[in-house]
Amino acid sequence: MSFPKDFLWGAATAAYQIEGAYDEDGRGPSIWDKYSAYHGNTRYNETGHVADDHYHRVDEDIAIMKEIGLKAYRFSISWSRVIPEGVGKVNETGLKFYSDLVDKLIAAGIEPIATLYHWDYPYALHRKGAWLNDESSEWFLEYTKVVVDALSDRVRYWATINEPQCVLGCGYWGGFHAPFQQAQPCDLLIMGKNVLLSHGKAANYIRNHAKKTPIIGFTPIGPSYIPKDDSAEAIEEARRKTFSTEGEGFTFSLSYWSDPVFLGKYPDELYKDYGDMVPEFTDDEWKLVTEPLDYYGTNIYYSQGGPKGVEGYPENRYQGAPESHIGWIVAPEVMYWSAKFLYERYGKPIMITENGMAEHDWICLDGKVHDTYRIDYTHRYLKEFRRAAEDGVPLAGYLHWSFMDNYEWAEGYTQRFGLVYVDYKTLKRTIKDSGYWYRDVIASNGEKL
Repeated sequence: MSFPKDFLWGAATAAYQIEGAYDEDGRGPSIWDKYSAYHGNTRYNETGHVADDHYHRVDEDIAIMKEIGLKAYRFSISWSRVIPEGVGKVNETGLKFYSDLVDKLIAAGIEPIATLYHWDYPYALHRKGAWLNDESSEWFLEYTKVVVDALSDRVRYWATINEPQCVLGCGYWGGFHAPFQQAQPCDLLIMGKNVLLSHGKAANYIRNHAKKTPIIGFTPIGPSYIPKDDSAEAIEEARRKTFSTEGEGFTFSLSYWSDPVFLGKYPDELYKDYGDMVPEFTDDEWKLVTEPLDYYGTNIYYSQGGPKGVEGYPENRYQGAPESHIGWIVAPEVMYWSAKFLYERYGKPIMITENGMAEHDWICLDGKVHDTYRIDYTHRYLKEFRRAAEDGVPLAGYLHWSFMDNYEWAEGYTQRFGLVYVDYKTLKRTIKDSGYWYRDVIASNGEKL
């Protein structure tokens, strides 16, 4: 069994990482605009103020997407570009940018996949408490209504919130993403409830008000543990660890986010760890949170391996283990096991909404980018994803991260993930060898793997 005929082959980006134009045409500031340039929050205090300047170069970028042969493009929408204060007056110029983007993608034969939130929270709402404010899910719903009413006559595919683990875990627990804070578990649990309600209210509105029949998903990170061997005991142990809520690290866990959305309850383990601190949902709130979805979107780069220790390697590492430039372990089997475990537990077709690797890319003497390692990485991961299909897991799509090199959050511009190289001095784009390789994979619907 190979990839289905309607399989979505594409690539993905996020608004703050590529758009630039951070203060143009009425856009309001996000938490990344306010916090990224100060006190060593990001590598070299770099910001996304210009990034790839996609806002001004969108026509060029779509032409490159078409040259690569993308069938789908997942982009995120900057909340504060659409509603500068987060709520209230709509910035029609900002909204038009996304409406025009959708039109241009469709004209190029590329399916638009719109992500409502990819980490760039409006600063005006951050000042009101952000996710800790119990009104935050209503703020998100107001924003969702504006976007869906404007775009759903042409957009079919929707994702609500990207990597909620990083929204809370990186931004409010570890403090290494904007707003670079470290909250206590009692607050994190309240924030988590409001993120889940935001997802649910958005999904419910899309389902009931989209002008085209919508295809809706949720996109957590979803790497699994890899079984040590093929025994039933090892597989069960890997499954158990994959869905553990991880104690103090619950914000990063998979089940903390996905069990409420797909199973209608928090994991029992969370109650054992936090008891009465776990917030309650009313029946009406649970109905929103469990709004039926069409696919399980997941971002997978590496396998899980437990905490890193100073006296030994975690489970997924060993001396000299291969890793990408950003330090993430290279483990292609995670695509098989993650897809298998997620489908068994949640019962939805699996879409890989992000997968890729950061490396040391440069323009070679011949003017090209020969990223053979990215080709090999993607080849291996896709073969493992196809293996999941052979085991009966329904596959919905694969979106490479990323379409082009971009601002890698706290890592600044030091990590290149793209199929397209961006010279940040000139903003010139160059399709890498991996982009041309991926074009052939897409054209064959994966038969050339």
